[in-house]
Amino acid sequence: MASSAALSSQASIVSYQFRDGIATIVMDDGKRNVVSPAMLKQLNTALDDAEKDNAVVILTGREGVLSAGFDLKVLKSGGLDALNMLIGGFQLSRRLLSFPSPVVIACPGHAIAMGSFMLLSGDYRIGTRGDFKIVANEVEIGLTVPRSAMEICRQRLATPYLDRSVLLSESCGPDLAVNAGFLDAVADKRELMNLARERASAYLQLDRKAHCTSKLRLRHDMLKRLDAAIRRDQLEFAARGVSALWSRLMP
Repeated sequence: MASSAALSSQASIVSYQFRDGIATIVMDDGKRNVVSPAMLKQLNTALDDAEKDNAVVILTGREGVLSAGFDLKVLKSGGLDALNMLIGGFQLSRRLLSFPSPVVIACPGHAIAMGSFMLLSGDYRIGTRGDFKIVANEVEIGLTVPRSAMEICRQRLATPYLDRSVLLSESCGPDLAVNAGFLDAVADKRELMNLARERASAYLQLDRKAHCTSKLRLRHDMLKRLDAAIRRDQLEFAARGVSALWSRLMP
């Protein structure tokens, strides 16, 4: 039986559907799926529902894009909203990395900046063939990569691609992204969700307690480093002011 959750009194930009043990969470803001305060709130509500349903998760975006990164309008405005958005994005990645059930991410196109970090936080990641970019572009646009983002990249990217991705903002197409470690597989557009559901169905057969305990054991050291990085980033962003970070991008 299918069910859906009303995720917010605001306009819904995240949908949730639970069927046959699988929770499908779709991000769709009608544009580029920016990681905004509203998107973070609704994503966390959807993940709360998935935990209650004890579901294997499929996380995906709208046609052509998983996410293009943080909402630059909020970032430019500075203040507490911007700080909470930045830290909330990395806390979302932390939640996905330690989620008690398997998380499949079906990437329907571009994954840029925070979108790429979100992609790196799934247990199994499937991309879509096409002219799409997967890139951590912070250095390219003049920002120092946050410590939290570095830890997320370090735990998944293949060694030859780590420096190129983090320090040189090297962009990967879907096939190269498999070699780099952003993705585990690539599918044609029409097969993306079918493959995601196939993998999620297979993961329903896993012992859930063994999966969760093993995940936390395998990622224990990495999660400790990520927690420390999030704390340091939060202190640094608060001290310097998020608006000051944005000013470095302006001519």
